[in-house]
Amino acid sequence: MVPWRATEDGFVTEDILDWYRRFAEGKPGVIVVEATGVRDVPSGPLLRIGHDRFVPGLRTLVDTVHEASGGETKLLIQIIDFLNIRRRPEREKFLRRFLEITDRYRDKLNMSAASDEAVRDALVSMDDNALADTLTASDYESLTRGHRERVTDTHLPHVADLPQTLPQIFADAAARADAAGFDGVELHYAHAYTMASFLSALNTRDDGYGGDLEGRLRLPLEAYETVRARVHPDFIVGCRMLSEDCIEHGSSVEDAIFFATAFAQAGMDFISLSRGGKFEDAAAPKIGEAIYPYTGRSGYECMPQIISDEAGPFGRNAAAALRIRNAIRNTGLDTPIVLAGGMHGFEQAESYLTSGHADIIGFARQAMADPDWFEKVRRGRGNEVNLCKYTNYCEGLDQKHKMVTCQLWDRQALDAADVKRAPDGKRRAVAPRWVRGD
Repeated sequence: MVPWRATEDGFVTEDILDWYRRFAEGKPGVIVVEATGVRDVPSGPLLRIGHDRFVPGLRTLVDTVHEASGGETKLLIQIIDFLNIRRRPEREKFLRRFLEITDRYRDKLNMSAASDEAVRDALVSMDDNALADTLTASDYESLTRGHRERVTDTHLPHVADLPQTLPQIFADAAARADAAGFDGVELHYAHAYTMASFLSALNTRDDGYGGDLEGRLRLPLEAYETVRARVHPDFIVGCRMLSEDCIEHGSSVEDAIFFATAFAQAGMDFISLSRGGKFEDAAAPKIGEAIYPYTGRSGYECMPQIISDEAGPFGRNAAAALRIRNAIRNTGLDTPIVLAGGMHGFEQAESYLTSGHADIIGFARQAMADPDWFEKVRRGRGNEVNLCKYTNYCEGLDQKHKMVTCQLWDRQALDAADVKRAPDGKRRAVAPRWVRGD
């Protein structure tokens, strides 16, 4: 979960340390630190690991978690790459400043001899329907949803070169995580980001890194192999991938079985399964905002909420996880499968373990609702667990890039002496500590 607590330059802050210390006090088996950028590029208040200057702060984070958990919690860091995305522009600004005026537009408007300015004037004067008929699909998307690079944009040199550049970038990031003392990395191959886009059935690249299943697998597999070669033998390397894209013409569970089996055969230490969370079916953003991949149907499948369909919000990823795990077991491999998505209670989690759906259960929103879930359950105090309400209050904060908190605790004991508040001054930044009474 990205809690928006890093600096604008991507460094670890005291707020980050407080956040992960609080989770570590519950002594979960593993904590996976939020998606952390592998490139040394401006990314707002997102953690970064794209340069050696980030290592000291990350090392402090590692020490903080290991100390707070008494050494019982392993710490992984999720490393992520993403392509350029821009906010939705104002209509007239886009047409007058950003749209490239090509011969296609001159021909379409019967303005072959006109200046760029005259063509822009004509476009600005059109109503929305006429403009939709005139602009190319790509330009219309840039106007109404914001410009977004795709892995298929091979006319862009930096996108064409991704197969040559990304494996080393991921390996460099993993080596920094190793140097900082993390127990391992989780390669982010899921949702709306670069590696997931290579795996997706929408990847039609014709350079050997798209098209059929083998082509789509090639870069994520090469990145893993490059990472594995750079880190210590006992350093954990796994991935987060999708059991299903959950979009039209996207990858299916059958595709995921192929990819997960290949990752397991290559030696990945674990495979963590999510689903959905794609840009393609996301709602159009407001002007001045960026598209958010958890607003469409695939976004719901990724982070289901209490207002649901008849299947309900809990365990929506379980059936797909069972199929993927069974396929891997049928090859004779025992690669651990992590199941996440609507996990909240002990009986639910335990049932998926005993039934063979998964080997590890991943909690995100429930862990945020109650960082002491793990310790309470171990002590037989499950009746004291604060259960997530799955209203996606936290997701709404994430969408606005505000410090993420939980509605179950962010207004509690606000005036206590040791409380640190969110930047808006209205919410506490971390959950209150559990008063055990024993």
